[in-house]
Amino acid sequence: MTLFLLPPSETKRDGGVPRSRLALSRLRHRGLTDHRALVLERLEEVCGEDEAGARALRLSARAAPIELARNRSLRRSATLAAIERYTGVLYDALAVTEWDAASRARAAHHVGIQSALFGLIGADDRIPAYRLSHDSRLPNLRLAAHWATAVSSILSRQTGPIIDLRSEAYAALGPLPTRPDALFVRVMAVGRDGVAKALSHANKASKGAFLRSILTAGPVPESVDGLCELAHRRGWVLRPGATGELDLVVSSG
Repeated sequence: MTLFLLPPSETKRDGGVPRSRLALSRLRHRGLTDHRALVLERLEEVCGEDEAGARALRLSARAAPIELARNRSLRRSATLAAIERYTGVLYDALAVTEWDAASRARAAHHVGIQSALFGLIGADDRIPAYRLSHDSRLPNLRLAAHWATAVSSILSRQTGPIIDLRSEAYAALGPLPTRPDALFVRVMAVGRDGVAKALSHANKASKGAFLRSILTAGPVPESVDGLCELAHRRGWVLRPGATGELDLVVSSG
């Protein structure tokens, strides 16, 4: 099975399914339940005090009341599928609420999201709105060290290609196994001079639009070569890059 890995987003959609509540043990990869419980406990602890919570989460004075309130009600808040909960440039480009049922089913099967709070979760795992980033500082807990080995162990057991669309910061929370079909995607832009350079602006939008194009096309290929061929048919250039990477090449205009 081909697995696409996405980062979370700092911004989240409010609301959720009425009367639903967070259930850590129902999230995908139940072996991470204890890891999730510890992060949740430490997050609730630090958010219990306004100044400490704002400092730990690097919140502005304007954002602090809203985000701290969210974190204080995590266990009581309504939940929503993760792929709908996250907003921002990448998820806006995905636009999953516009997909048909078959495409959503493929997302549920083929997409994992790397959360700082919940670790590796499935696209359809139901989560509340929260605030925690990869560089947040929780009491006596380093997020990268906490998640890296546990998530990497799950990824190492994954059969089939792993296509990593995460940012480098979130990739560090669950490093890929070292093998030919576990590949980090780097978005490259080709200018008028024909030279490809790493793209920072519109990087997230390109990843979201690319994944939307693949998952709404039909069955997902079970090999990297097959994925590159499908990408070509859908108007994308996906090709081998540096060792351990694929280049997603877009035009810079």
